[in-house]
Amino acid sequence: MNVPDLLTRCIGYLPQLLDGALTTLWLSAVAVVCGFFAGIFIYTMSASDSRLMATTARVYVSVFRGTPVLAQLLVFYYVPSALGLALPGAVAAAVGLSLNTAAYQSQILGAGFRSIPRGQIEAARTFNLTRRQTLWHIEVPQVIAATLPALVSEMIDIVKASAVISVIAVTDLTRVGQQLASSTYRPLEVYTLAACFYLAITTLLSLAAHGYERRIAKRA
Repeated sequence: MNVPDLLTRCIGYLPQLLDGALTTLWLSAVAVVCGFFAGIFIYTMSASDSRLMATTARVYVSVFRGTPVLAQLLVFYYVPSALGLALPGAVAAAVGLSLNTAAYQSQILGAGFRSIPRGQIEAARTFNLTRRQTLWHIEVPQVIAATLPALVSEMIDIVKASAVISVIAVTDLTRVGQQLASSTYRPLEVYTLAACFYLAITTLLSLAAHGYERRIAKRA
């Protein structure tokens, strides 16, 4: 193996792989953020006194947790096309990943909500805080702090799961790797570099979350 030639080739792959990594990052970020707010909504539905809303939330979670993310993405990509609506692959990917992670985050966040002492909610009512004010100013900050490790784990899972969006023509990190492997006939080099990019992304997420946890612990 000619090491200098190998390094030269790998450096040549980097710009395209970086573009793919950025696509993976922004789609994953959109999915996680949208999934967070949707997850809160799904949890509030499941905790509702309305049997219809609670049942709807349970069915939603069961469907999205019980089916492969690849199948979900294909449905969101091809069903609109069958109905005459051309949906860009990136939009279908963002929607599919968001709805998928919302199901998982609703369960994670639900554990956090249930850990909040009931007395705090009653105290908020005593001070005439609205349900929305109580939710966003009292409950959600505590829920994030309590469930941060699990939320970070879900973020990492979404980054890894996003590799399947290449099947709906989204030029993410995996898709770029496939294109490079096809054009260079050097799949081992290309996919090894792509794996390194995924590892770098997930490692940075873990380090950032660890730093945030330490900051929270110092404030407490």
